[in-house]
Amino acid sequence: MSATSATPPSRAARLRLRHSLDVALRGADLLEQKLRILRTRHESLLRAEETGARAWRDTVREAETWLLRGLLQGGEHALATAADGVGPTEITWRAETTMGVRHPWHLSCQVPDRSPDAATPGNTALVHAEAAWREALRAGAEYAVARAAAGIVGAEVARTRQRVRALRRHWIPRLEESLAQIGLALEESEHEDAVRRRWTTGSSDTGRTGGG
Repeated sequence: MSATSATPPSRAARLRLRHSLDVALRGADLLEQKLRILRTRHESLLRAEETGARAWRDTVREAETWLLRGLLQGGEHALATAADGVGPTEITWRAETTMGVRHPWHLSCQVPDRSPDAATPGNTALVHAEAAWREALRAGAEYAVARAAAGIVGAEVARTRQRVRALRRHWIPRLEESLAQIGLALEESEHEDAVRRRWTTGSSDTGRTGGG
């Protein structure tokens, strides 16, 4: 007979519970470590998002100011002429991974130069407006990437916090309670066995004495 089959079920259950409790405690520790790192990264991403939003608003405000000046000086026809010859912007980003969480970062925003064959803006204000809108576009792209990254990491922070809470407040206490109950039941069972053995031994000694 193997050692496993000879082990009483209650003792085997206690061993399984101890193992489950050890796994749960280690898991909670690892999740809390992950949570600390994610929180730090999330805070930095939130700061980048805030900085990006402020830069985007400022550059848009400046670009709108120059555009209004250009319209006042040259009219809508001048704006339409200035818009010709500007190609599409190419925006790319590479992913970054933080504690297994993949999120966008490392932005590249390529705003093409005006075509050499295209007409130049009709007044100085529109020249400044074009440059300002280029900066606003870059700032908007950076803000969008920072916001997306902060949202993804923030969602993982919430999920990890929920998992830690479930382990610390529910699963681990239940395991500890079950382990304590089994320990108490085993102590009572061992005490009853000891009483029965003493009773059996005492009865046998009395029988031998009476028979002699």
